[in-house]
Amino acid sequence: MSGLGPQRELEEAAALERRRRREQLRRGRIFNPRIRTIGIDKDALDAQVKEKKIQEAAEKAEHERFAHHMKKNDKLMCLLEERQKNEIKDINRALTEFHKNFQKPETRREFDLNDPQALKKDRPARVSDDDPRCTISGMQKFMGEDLNHDQRMKFQKEQIREWSLQQQKDLKNALADQKLADDLYDKFRIELDRKIMEEQRKEEESRRAVCTATKNFNKIQVAELDHKNELEKAQKIKDDMYEITCLLRGDFLSENPDQAIGPGGKRNVLVDRWKGMNQEQLMAIREFQKEQVLEKQRAREQERRRDAEWDRQRLQAARTQLLWERHQQRQDQVQRRDLDAVNAGLSQEQKAKNIYLKEEEYSNIPTEEFYAQFNTTTR
Repeated sequence: MSGLGPQRELEEAAALERRRRREQLRRGRIFNPRIRTIGIDKDALDAQVKEKKIQEAAEKAEHERFAHHMKKNDKLMCLLEERQKNEIKDINRALTEFHKNFQKPETRREFDLNDPQALKKDRPARVSDDDPRCTISGMQKFMGEDLNHDQRMKFQKEQIREWSLQQQKDLKNALADQKLADDLYDKFRIELDRKIMEEQRKEEESRRAVCTATKNFNKIQVAELDHKNELEKAQKIKDDMYEITCLLRGDFLSENPDQAIGPGGKRNVLVDRWKGMNQEQLMAIREFQKEQVLEKQRAREQERRRDAEWDRQRLQAARTQLLWERHQQRQDQVQRRDLDAVNAGLSQEQKAKNIYLKEEEYSNIPTEEFYAQFNTTTR
C-alpha cells in the first residue's frame, strides 16, 4: 500500500513530460517558416509536367528510331530472301535444262528395255544377210562371214567422231550458260549493293535532318526556359518582398496576444496563433497547482495513516496468533505427559500379568526343567 504513492507520482511526472515535449515539437513545426507552407507548389507541379513531356518526347523519338531500324532490317531481309529465291530458281532451271538436253531417256543404255514404241519399231529377226541385228545367239550369222567389216568400222568411227563433237558442243554451251548465269548474278549483286547504299544515304540524310531539327528545338527550348526563369526569378523576388512586408507588419512577428482569441471568445483559443498566457492565467495555474500539491499531501497523510493502522492490526493479529500457538503447545505437552503416564501404568500392569502367568506355568513343571527355563528366561 505504501509503495503506490511514489509510483503514481512518477507516472504523472512522465505524462507531464510527454505533454511538454509534444507541445515543444508542435511549436517548432508551427513557427518554422520552411515547412509552414500554405496551398500547393504550382511551379514544382509545372516543372514535373514539363519534365514528363520531355521524357515522353525522348521515348517517342527512341521508339521511332527503333522502328526505322526495324524497317531497314526488314527491307534488307526481304532483298536477301528474294535474292536467295532467285538463285534457287536459276539453279533449278539450269538443272532442268541440263536434264532435258543431256539426260534424255533415249540416251540411256537400258532405254530399249523400257521403250514404249518398241513393238512398233521392231523388225523381223533377219532382213538380209547384212543385217547387223543378226547376232551369234540368233544363229543367223557365223564366224568368218563378216562381209561388212569395213563399212561397219567406218560407221563406228564416224559415230564416235559425231559423239565427240556433240559432247564438245554441249560442253561449250554449258560453259556459256554458266558464264551467262555468273554475269547475271554479278549484275544482280551490284544492283542490290547500289540499292543498299542508296538506302544508307537516305537514312544518313534523314538522321542529319532529325539532328538539325532536334538541335534547333533544343535551342528554342533553352531560350524559352531562360526567359521563363528570369520571369520567375523577378516574380519570386517581388513575392518575397511582399511576404517580408506582410510578416513585419502582421500579428505573427509582433506577437499580438489578441490574435489567439477565437470567434467564441476568450475560452475559444486558436492554438496556431497562441503567444503565451497572461499573468492572470499564470497565477490561476499556480494556485491550482498549489491546491493539487496540498491535496496530494493530504492524500499521502491519509495513506500513511491507513498503512500505520494496517501495520498495527497486522502486528496485533500476529501477537494473538503467537499466544494461541503457545497455549496450544502447553496443552499438547500436558496431554502428552498424561498419555505417557497412562501408557507407563498399562506397561507395568502388563509386565506383572506376564510374570504371574509365567509363575503359574513354572509351578506345573519339574524342578530341573523349571531351573533350565528360569535360567533361559533370566538370560
